[in-house]
Amino acid sequence: VSRLYVNDPVILSRGENNEISAFLNSCMHRGTVLCSGDSGNKANFICPYHGWTYSLEGELTGIIAGDRIYGTEMDRSEWSLRRLPRLESFHGLIFASLNENVVSLDEYLGNLKWYFDILIGRSDKKMQVKGVPFRWVVNANWKIGSDNFGGDAYHTAMTHRSTVELGIAPKDPMFASYGHQVVLDNGHGLNVITPSPVAPKVPPFQGLPEVMWPMFERNLSEAQLEVFRNTAVIDGTCFPNLSFLSPMHGTGGHAHLTNFLTLRQWRPLSPDKMEIWSWFLADVEAPEEFVEESYKRYVNTFGPSGVLEQDDAEIWSRITSASKGLMARDKTMSYNNVMNYVMGLDSVKSDPTWPGPGIAYPTCYLEAVQRGFYEKWYEYLTKE
Repeated sequence: VSRLYVNDPVILSRGENNEISAFLNSCMHRGTVLCSGDSGNKANFICPYHGWTYSLEGELTGIIAGDRIYGTEMDRSEWSLRRLPRLESFHGLIFASLNENVVSLDEYLGNLKWYFDILIGRSDKKMQVKGVPFRWVVNANWKIGSDNFGGDAYHTAMTHRSTVELGIAPKDPMFASYGHQVVLDNGHGLNVITPSPVAPKVPPFQGLPEVMWPMFERNLSEAQLEVFRNTAVIDGTCFPNLSFLSPMHGTGGHAHLTNFLTLRQWRPLSPDKMEIWSWFLADVEAPEEFVEESYKRYVNTFGPSGVLEQDDAEIWSRITSASKGLMARDKTMSYNNVMNYVMGLDSVKSDPTWPGPGIAYPTCYLEAVQRGFYEKWYEYLTKE
């Protein structure tokens, strides 16, 4: 698999020992990109420029006419592909860092792991990715996506007003507020939205097929089951730019309810432009008919041309556009040009009865997660 780590091209490969390695996707001879495709199967990596060949473990194994040209002057072991210093995984999600001294992934994810277990660790055979990731560019700063998915349930009734008018979402303007907003370690956070108290009864486990419920009971704790059983929507952000969304569509009165799970990455291209990568995930054991219906709902709502995705992109681009002028940039002027994140700052107290980790507040109309996100971001910016 080839990906971009910010602006560095990277190769992910599974070697003969079945271990995953990550390298800079660049030949050590002249720097040519080795793999131009997104994914595939190869026995080795051959540079298209001069033919230097590397193993799946990144070792330099072949040079055209190497013995005649270099003789014994060059130690091939010194010219292996450059590895990313740190690489770890959790439930199949691969995380990397260019900082060799960064904390472990376990420590970095912290109490977010408890909620990731509900989303991607609930099945016996874990999750599968359906299709290739969608990719598209939005003229907006990347932090807006992390901010929105991290804890902004408040925008739903206005930005996605069309879903209310079409009967997809409830008419109650408070419908996205029910549940808990949870502030987690290291800038992470999420909303756990529950159905409206006056809404028609909805099935447990976000409408996932009943045949899967025993599997959830095997893999999740009682506290995790309690949260998962009563949830309509889970959305959040793993700081800084990995977000997740697991909604149950049709809670506005439709009899047919369908859940889907998407992970997405907000990749900065510039201060006013980002590339969005979006993956669709499904339980390996889920019935194929359900997976197909779930995928359709995902594409129709949060695909590149999805109804809700287009709503968000329009607003985010407007925010970024308005931030470029003199009045918006000059903080010495007497204008309200600083974004407002005071919702619930002093008025909403945490809920000590929440069964999961983190600081949970009994409403999703709150900006505690966003405050935590920007506090962590500021901490990194000002760290020496």
